[in-house]
Amino acid sequence: MTDGTTRREFLGSLAAFSLFPLEQEKPELILHNGHVVTMNPADAVAEAIAISRGRFFAVGKNGDVMNLAAPGVRKIDLGGMTVVPGFIDAHSHPAAAGLSHLRMVDCDRRSISAIQTAMRERAAKTPAGEWVLGFKYDDTKTEDGRPLNISDLDTAVPDHPVHIEHRGGHTVYANSLAFRKAGIDEKTPDPPGGKIDHDPATGKLSGRVAESAQAFFEKVLPYDFTPDDHREGVKLISKMLAKTGITSATEAQGTPTDLRAYQDARDSGDLLYRAYCFINYRHIDSMIDAGVRTGLGDEWVRVGAMKLVCDGSISEGTARLSLPYEGRPNDYGILVMTEDELYTHGRKAHLAGWQIGTHANGDVGIDTTLRVYERLQRESPRRDPRFRLEHCTVVNDGLIARIQALGAIPTPFSTYVYYHGEKMRYYGAERLNHMFALRSFLDAGIRATQASDYPPGEFIPMMALQSEVTRTDTKGNIWGPKQKITVEEAIRVGTINGAYASYEENLKGSIETGKLADLVVLGRDPYKENPSTLVTIPVERTMAGGRWTFES
Repeated sequence: MTDGTTRREFLGSLAAFSLFPLEQEKPELILHNGHVVTMNPADAVAEAIAISRGRFFAVGKNGDVMNLAAPGVRKIDLGGMTVVPGFIDAHSHPAAAGLSHLRMVDCDRRSISAIQTAMRERAAKTPAGEWVLGFKYDDTKTEDGRPLNISDLDTAVPDHPVHIEHRGGHTVYANSLAFRKAGIDEKTPDPPGGKIDHDPATGKLSGRVAESAQAFFEKVLPYDFTPDDHREGVKLISKMLAKTGITSATEAQGTPTDLRAYQDARDSGDLLYRAYCFINYRHIDSMIDAGVRTGLGDEWVRVGAMKLVCDGSISEGTARLSLPYEGRPNDYGILVMTEDELYTHGRKAHLAGWQIGTHANGDVGIDTTLRVYERLQRESPRRDPRFRLEHCTVVNDGLIARIQALGAIPTPFSTYVYYHGEKMRYYGAERLNHMFALRSFLDAGIRATQASDYPPGEFIPMMALQSEVTRTDTKGNIWGPKQKITVEEAIRVGTINGAYASYEENLKGSIETGKLADLVVLGRDPYKENPSTLVTIPVERTMAGGRWTFES
């Protein structure tokens, strides 16, 4: 060691060097003449990167890195373009979304008549009596000023059962034949944590069901996907994510079937992002019995947290709030699970060494979830459990203090302000200054993440940056300006913080020697961009593990 080298630095350099034995110490690829934003506080900006065996071999100045090149080493001149670490979507539903894109009608359309036409066309190609399925319907984005109803769907498709998922994932819309197949009539009571809507004037079924009431349909829907279907779904969504600069994603409501799909896609070369696969609580017993827990896996597919759901949706207005929704004086939202249920499932997972991620949107949902986490840690303390608050949307100073004290990780929606601005009016100006609260989280030292929740939200990282930095929607309306953050902070939230949420901050999230070679080449520098046009910055290339997963 030299006089200027600490023991920690010396050991760190040995650790990095040990990844590359002497006989393979030359890089395979060098990217040079770039503006490299590393997210490494010790060396924030570099010019060149050397890559070997899927990892960063060296990061530094052009001359130093180019001196490592042996004959035959590939070199790419970046021409001054900006490079950032690969983006991490810390909460989305890519496996299910991929399947939906394969099998269902995309109902992200701007009128009810357009949706009717699309469903009618699919019905014409579907054998008589079989289901016609749709997804990504959004009642606030159609020009009609009202939601779909049972009559709309009966008119469009009278002879097939029709089932359309709202893009938020917490409500569905169906026609009369679908309701009959599900065993629902006008006298069917609401199940615990769910709601079957009725027309207030006639008392007849409206066509909409919410939250746990969806289970009526889940029992009869034709979910007959093969392993190849699941793999193809992952393949399809992989290409979609890679095109936007995503190199890792958390599968936020996964099952053992999803876990297999990811492994199959990895083995066939079709998996283009690293999957951290949550496991729904209904499957936790079999996973524990098999000796599986959070962290099992490799660099591409890893078992994540156990998933619980406390309350409802922000985009669909079912999140559980302490104050009612704007214009709906008696509506506080829905609690999907009781505190006792959350505790019972959570304790089982906590004692078995699992991380826990709980869907908690409203302030009541977050408070309930925190009480469960605090009790678990008080009764059975664990070192670094990294409890997660999936969405963690409506907060206050007291909740933030408890999150900070617990070391919990919020995963707020990153693109909602920009993409779902029309929904923000349901929450009011004051409450919006405490929603998607990145400024408050970061100021409290809380490592919040970037998360799309796709399909509910768009997964485009550049859209997330603009939404977080400007708090402005597509029409120029500002929602909750007190929660604006800087571009630098937004990139950190979308990279190293996402890695921390999955216990992988030593593997990815920054461009540092020895870490996985995940990066994005951008067409323009977000630090120099007008914040109102961040969403238009093109992704030129995406790399995961030293492999180009997207090239424009």
